[in-house]
Parts: sequence; structure tokens; C-alpha cells
Amino acid sequence: MTSDIRKLPTGFGRLWTAQTVSSLGDGVTHAALPLIALTLTRDPMALAVVTAAGTLPWLLFGVLGGALVDRWDRRHTMWIADTARAVLLAIPAAAAVLDLLSIPLLAAVAFLLGLGGLFFDTAATAYLPDLLRRDPALLECANSRLRGAQTAMSGFAGPPAGSALLALGRAVPLLTDAASFLLSALLVRTLPAVPRPAPEARESLLRQARAGASYVFRDRVLLGLALRPAVGNIAFLAVETVLALFSRERLGIDTYGFGLLLTAEATGGLLGAGIASHLGRRLGTGAALTFTATVEGLAILGLASAPNPYVAGLALAVCGAGMGATMVLAPSLRQAIVPAHLMGRVASTSRMLAMCAAPVGAFLGGWLATTYDIRTPLYAAAVLLLAMTAVTASMTSNRRVEAALKAAGAEDTAKGPAQEAAPDAGR
Repeated sequence: MTSDIRKLPTGFGRLWTAQTVSSLGDGVTHAALPLIALTLTRDPMALAVVTAAGTLPWLLFGVLGGALVDRWDRRHTMWIADTARAVLLAIPAAAAVLDLLSIPLLAAVAFLLGLGGLFFDTAATAYLPDLLRRDPALLECANSRLRGAQTAMSGFAGPPAGSALLALGRAVPLLTDAASFLLSALLVRTLPAVPRPAPEARESLLRQARAGASYVFRDRVLLGLALRPAVGNIAFLAVETVLALFSRERLGIDTYGFGLLLTAEATGGLLGAGIASHLGRRLGTGAALTFTATVEGLAILGLASAPNPYVAGLALAVCGAGMGATMVLAPSLRQAIVPAHLMGRVASTSRMLAMCAAPVGAFLGGWLATTYDIRTPLYAAAVLLLAMTAVTASMTSNRRVEAALKAAGAEDTAKGPAQEAAPDAGR
């Protein structure tokens, strides 16, 4: 990986720094926003509205957002989205100072932050392969560094910082996140321009969005890559819904211990992100994805049968490692094989499928725990993950992956520079 890091262009360092700073701000707000809501109400449904509002943009506009990103300049989209989010956060910060905060205002802010995240994340996903010339090794290396920084900032540093900053005033964590967005926007503006794909014939936005979605469902490799997080989210949300209760009732873990349990999972995620490229080289990307998915399923099975907190922590760390590696290998492969003009739509379609699956998993976990036993959702999740692995193993086999990479390379060679539009074209 060291040699691959040396080959990364200097522009990647700025993109990595921008996303690291932004992830820290995201972690601050992720912890602070529900705590701020708690200062306004104790109604669980009202708190759930604030939490759910941030996911709605992906459910409502995921594919359409991807189609827009494929029409727009991706670098411009990123810095405009970050600037807009910085300005947006100034509104609840001012309301906090003036004592005008309300649950509807927080829900609206969460929704608009999620919408900005949709455009930024989709544009960043589409920009990276352009920056790295769709080199599979460099994409794995870059995504490993991005994923590791995101986990460290949003999972480790951000949440405790958000809680600490909230003690200084309700506006402080919001302004901190706004500052992180502004810094990220400034860094993104300095990113190098990259050749843009030739524009498609002007079609309706809906038709272009449908074309991107159908591209995913027609391609076996892309469909396999999309099914993993979709089914995985059903399983993981079923576990997450009952994990706190399971930890307290079956493992005897208190609040502090539960935080350590989640830290174990995040630590495993960092390790998985770091070794993803090594696994891909040793096993082949397709076999590595099957291996990591199997690890996740077996780890959840171990968690379900854990006799004590130590075994549970180890199981969650192993699961986190599998997830961390998967979330490097799968996006890297997608970025290497998807045509540039479809990248935004394909990425947003895959993300939308995963986001739509999350509520199903949460409902399933709650229903199984209520109807049967608190361990039942965990066992069901393990079975679901292992079944998904068996179904998708052939879809993302090494043979299919290599064929897809060769086809993408041949297509890029055939297109050549004639297909590239002016690199600094506007929106």
C-alpha cells in the first residue's frame, strides 16, 4: 500500500483532508443534534422525527440526485453543497442563541443537511475515479484512507467532541460543524479539474435517472455489489435496534460498557479498512468480498451466542473489520467499472437501496424481539447475511470481476481523449 500511496496525486491529499474535516464535523452534529432535541422534548416520537429526517433525502431523491450530479460539474457540486450546509447550520445556531429552537426547525435542518450530504457524497464518489483515472489499485488505496479517516473522525473523535461542545452552549457544536463545512468547501475548490465525460443527449431528468437505475439491475456485478449493503442493512439494523437492550439484559453491560462495545466495532472497522487492499490482492476482489461478507455473518452469529461482554466485543470488532474492508473494496470496484457519465446515478441507486432497507431491518428486529426472544433478531441477521453471501458469491466472483475490469479498460481505451469535454466546464 505504501507504493500505491506514493502514486496518489497531490489533489487526493486535499480531498482526503476535506472529507476528514467534514467527517469530524458530522460526528459532532451526529451526537449534538439529538441531545439538543432532548433539551426541547422528551417525546420519543418527536426525537425519532429529527433522527429520521436526515435519511429521507436518500429515500425521496436518491436516484434523481445522482442524475443531477451526472449533469453537473462534480467539483463545483461538492464545494457548493458544503457551503450551503455551512450557511444552513447558522440558522439553528442563531435560533439557539435567541432561544427560538423547535423540533420542526431541527427536523428541517436535519433533512436539508441530509440533502446536502446526498449531493456531496454522490459527487465525491463520482469525482474520485476521474481523479485517479479509474486505476483499481489506487482506488482501493484511496478509499481505504478515506474510509479510515471517516471512521476515526465520525466514530471516535466527533461524538465525544460534540457532547463536550454542547456543554458550552447549544449553538457551539452547530457552529463547529459549520466551520468544518466551510474549510472543506475551501479545500474542495482547490482540487484539480478533471476531464469530464461527454454530455449525453439532453433527456428528461426522470429518464436519465431510470437509465442509471436500470444499469445497476442489468449488470450482474453491480447488482451483487448493490444487494450486499441493501440486505446487510436489514441485518445490521435488526441488530442495532435491540443491541442496547441485548447488552443490558443478556450481557449485563452498563451505559459505559455499551460505549466500549461500540468502540470495539469502530476499532475493527479501522483495521478492516486498512487491510482491504491486502485482502483484494491476496484473494482477488471478488473472493475478498465473499470472504468479508462471510466474516460479518459468522461474527453476528458469535455475538448472538456470546456468553459474556468480552466475547461480544470481540465479535463486534470482527464484524466491524469485515464491514470496513467491504466498504473499501465494493465502492472501489464500482468506481473502476462504471462509465464516468453514469457514476453518479449508479452510486446513488446503490446507496438508495441500502437506505430503503434500513427501516425494514429496524422493524424486523423490534418485531422478532417482541414476538420471540431478544437474541432472535441477532440469529436472524446472521442467517440473512450468510444467505446473502451465498446468493451474491457467483455474481461478484473473481472471474466476473476480472471480466468487468477488462471491459471497462477496453471501453476507456476506445473512447480516448475525444470523449473528454473541457476540464473546467461549469454546471
